[in-house]
Amino acid sequence: MKSIAEAYKDFPILNQTHNGHRLVYLDSGATTQIPQAVMDALETHLKKHNGNPHRGAHILAVEASEAYESTRDTVQRFINAKQREEIVFTRNTTESLNLIAFSYGMNHVKKGDKIVITIAEHHANLVTWQRVAERTGATLEYMYLNETGHLLPGEMDKIDATTKIVAFAHVSNVLGMEFPVDELIRRAHEVGAVVVLDGAQSTPHKKIDVQALDCDFFVFSGHKMCASQGIGVMYGKRHLLEDMPPFLLGGDMIEYVQEQSTTYNEVPYKFEAGTPNAHGAVMLKAAIEYLESYGMDEIQAYEHELVEYLLPKMTAIPHIHLLGSADPAEKHGVVAFTVDDVHPHDVATIMDSYGVCVRSGHHCAQPLGAYYKVPASSRLSMYIYTRKEDLDAFLEALKKVRPTMGFKD
Repeated sequence: MKSIAEAYKDFPILNQTHNGHRLVYLDSGATTQIPQAVMDALETHLKKHNGNPHRGAHILAVEASEAYESTRDTVQRFINAKQREEIVFTRNTTESLNLIAFSYGMNHVKKGDKIVITIAEHHANLVTWQRVAERTGATLEYMYLNETGHLLPGEMDKIDATTKIVAFAHVSNVLGMEFPVDELIRRAHEVGAVVVLDGAQSTPHKKIDVQALDCDFFVFSGHKMCASQGIGVMYGKRHLLEDMPPFLLGGDMIEYVQEQSTTYNEVPYKFEAGTPNAHGAVMLKAAIEYLESYGMDEIQAYEHELVEYLLPKMTAIPHIHLLGSADPAEKHGVVAFTVDDVHPHDVATIMDSYGVCVRSGHHCAQPLGAYYKVPASSRLSMYIYTRKEDLDAFLEALKKVRPTMGFKD
């Protein structure tokens, strides 16, 4: 097994300076950087195997099809899906959630039903269900949190006999905390509800087993796990996928087309209309193999070590406030924070002047910010290439934020 401590050497983009400082990238929750091995995989594909999958009998089309479908097999194994047909390729987590909301939600939810989500959801897993509720007459109900990011007592009781869908993030993209996934799924299934689990912030960082989780749908993005932007995955239990109409219409998702009627392809292809992102699929497979060369359990342990190193030092700095729990055991590589009297955009700009990249804004979770009365925050998010030296650089830059804005303390 390779040493994770040396992983940063695999990423060419990190070997540069910015504003006279070594570039420190701490925005992996937004998008991760790409290792050389994944770039090489794409280059090889483009030079030797580039064709349009499922659309030709010539050698390049066949090889492109084989590359595309081999990624489906890799993803099936990676998340331990029961069948390869349960793996659907999309553009990203957002498209996967829209597919589920429109293809499943619109056809299985009606007036009087309830959809239950948490207040911490990313807009992709919130606005979609608002639309389903608006169109069907269903009720959208939220489970609320305490100040440390845990579900308030009794919130799970909102999952009742009228609930048809329970949708929530495996790990919050703001709080960096994992919700009680096993109990939420168990409660949902006890009342016959379907579970949609957003794995965008969990899949890159820990071992995923969808059969053990027993979620009905699971979604994630390649660009948050060392692959390219524009490739995502929707997992769904096959019996649910079989019962869902296509979300997009066009080429490759059809069986036969006549002037006034169309029959659809089998799963998963009926959900993959048009020319697929074969290049993204090639990179996703290479990224999974790259991460597995270190080991997902080892990646999770390494990130936990980084969090344990960071949080005590960070919370010791005056005027710094974390969102959610300050317990390192509950953080999964994402730390959102505020600085007294300094806007998060100013925080990010000042830190950028020292070569440190962090995110600022509402992080596509405005209802959570409104609930906590924190409309914007800064966010540090780490990954396999993050080092303690990077965290030290972050801490030093953070200490300079208030003085740069003219504050004396």
